[in-house]
Amino acid sequence: MLEARDISERVRQSGSSFYWAMRLMGAARRQAMYAIYAFCREIDDIADGDDPPDERLRRLEQWRGQIEALFGGGTPSEPLAAALAAPVSAFDLQKPDFLAVIDGCAMDAREEMVRPSAAVLDLYCDRVACAVGRLSVRVFGCSSARALEVADHLGRALQLTNILRDVGEDAARGRLYLPDELLTKHGIRSTDPRKVVADPALAFVCHDLAGTARGQFAAAAAALAGCPRRPMRPAVLMMALYRGLLDRLEAGEWRSFDHRLRLPLAVKLWYALRHGVL
Repeated sequence: MLEARDISERVRQSGSSFYWAMRLMGAARRQAMYAIYAFCREIDDIADGDDPPDERLRRLEQWRGQIEALFGGGTPSEPLAAALAAPVSAFDLQKPDFLAVIDGCAMDAREEMVRPSAAVLDLYCDRVACAVGRLSVRVFGCSSARALEVADHLGRALQLTNILRDVGEDAARGRLYLPDELLTKHGIRSTDPRKVVADPALAFVCHDLAGTARGQFAAAAAALAGCPRRPMRPAVLMMALYRGLLDRLEAGEWRSFDHRLRLPLAVKLWYALRHGVL
């Protein structure tokens, strides 16, 4: 069995902003979130690995079997899958959300995410981000319709912000998550991610997509107003962190896609203090 401290250390070493949000919770909820995060990282690492697409898909399919065993009364053979058993039971986590994460990463493994339609991009965001949000709010202690609405809007906002942050890095790996409709609107016709990144009109595409992310942040904030404040504090902190990241991206006016922008540790600490983490 994978020890709780091993999962916690894996999350801490990742440097993710999620680590700070998780610190707002009590021990049982925190460990549940660590297990969910570790699962997501494992699935994501498979999809982003160097194996051929068929091998990556085979490994993802094996993980689908692990989730089916977890919810079907069997015993998963993967220690990380077994570590999810207690959180699933304690917080009524739903099998479709775990499977959605696998389905979303399979879209990457099949190398489908090059200039997707807006509808396909939205589906991808729902699978790799909103599904994680739906798992998370249950662990936070909220499974109301409003809390699930927060998960869906905030998940989209976070994922779109990640896409905007990683345009250059993704292009170097042959991926282009920016929607076809926006690229066409601004006269970008190429399907080669590296050529798209070099196009001067790309700044206008990013500006428009940032506006969509802003709309999702606003919708998440409106839904949060209908949720109990204390259990949803981790969602509030994640919103603050990622809004701050989007602010910095927009302030740069999309002049360069050569490096991945990160929030400085001091800024993360400030947000953590503001929201009572430290």
